[in-house]
Amino acid sequence: LEALQPASAPTNLTEEEMLSELQTSMSYKVLEGNVGYLRVDNIPGQEVLNQLGAFLVTHVWKQLMGSSALVLDLRHCTGGHVSSIPYLISYLHPGGTVLHVDTIYNRPSNTTTELWTLPQVLGERYSADKDVVVLTSGHTRGVAEDIVYILKQMGRAIVVGERTEGGALDLQKLRIGHSDFFLTLPVSRSLGPLGGGSQTWEGSGVLPCVGTPEEEPLEKALAILTPRRALPKIIRRLQETLQDYYTLLSRVPTLLHLLATMDFSTVVSEEDLVAKLNADLQAVSEDPRLLVQALRPRENSPEPEPETDGAPGAAPMVPEDEAAQCALVESEFQVSVLQGNVGYLRFDRFADVSVLEML
Repeated sequence: LEALQPASAPTNLTEEEMLSELQTSMSYKVLEGNVGYLRVDNIPGQEVLNQLGAFLVTHVWKQLMGSSALVLDLRHCTGGHVSSIPYLISYLHPGGTVLHVDTIYNRPSNTTTELWTLPQVLGERYSADKDVVVLTSGHTRGVAEDIVYILKQMGRAIVVGERTEGGALDLQKLRIGHSDFFLTLPVSRSLGPLGGGSQTWEGSGVLPCVGTPEEEPLEKALAILTPRRALPKIIRRLQETLQDYYTLLSRVPTLLHLLATMDFSTVVSEEDLVAKLNADLQAVSEDPRLLVQALRPRENSPEPEPETDGAPGAAPMVPEDEAAQCALVESEFQVSVLQGNVGYLRFDRFADVSVLEML
């Protein structure tokens, strides 16, 4: 076999051609509930971003900045350039600090390159207080997988969908001599540092936080965002309730601080939220009686009638008939004499004192 030769690369595109290609591989809209939606099928390289970055910020990014949450759809993203990774991550990373997100080893040049978020970006960064959901499928591969992995490890995004393909960061197609045979092999790999360097998505893919078939992740993402939008209000009400009602006063400041600093990045449902709140609040307070519950109204059920027995100022409903009074007592109390002349009295609730007096 003759030496392997790189396959011929496509000629450089004009700015008009790059813009046309960009518009076919990217789309956006604002969904119901003020949720921004951005679909990217091919991630452009740094050269394209340098030339068309201002256009993207003005005509795409600014339209999504006012949304309350963002859905990044990478289900059909099968191509991309390593140089664009810091660019995309930077728009979802808070300003003021830079983050080392990856180190790339390139075999042909035998070099490593560190990828850091950008200290400055065109336009604005997406607020760290807003949720980001990334949609994936078994077709998500390459650079898109690295972006998904980084955002997941950062705790910046909830990944919804299927396990990604588990491809390679950079593939090169080599011609075998002058024949019509080609060999495709990975020539670059991700070395971390996110994940400690020992973990990798290459070959195995990125597992979603919430698994769902390829056709359903958008609906699932919107369902996840619904309870998360209510989080600030829920936390505020919990803090107010603890301040006003909790009897262990010395523990209130610690509980308030916990609620203010708690990490909810893994919460994807009401059940998750309730479980996390109970586990953390009870651990800090050392009080198993401190309990959070989610109460859901029954669908199509009539409004409950107001209770009058315990209402202030309401007369207790005690029948005047003796037989009816006996039946009422028997419904509230169980009385018997057990073997050995042992008396047994059971009641499951404390009756109102005025009822007891009348009976």
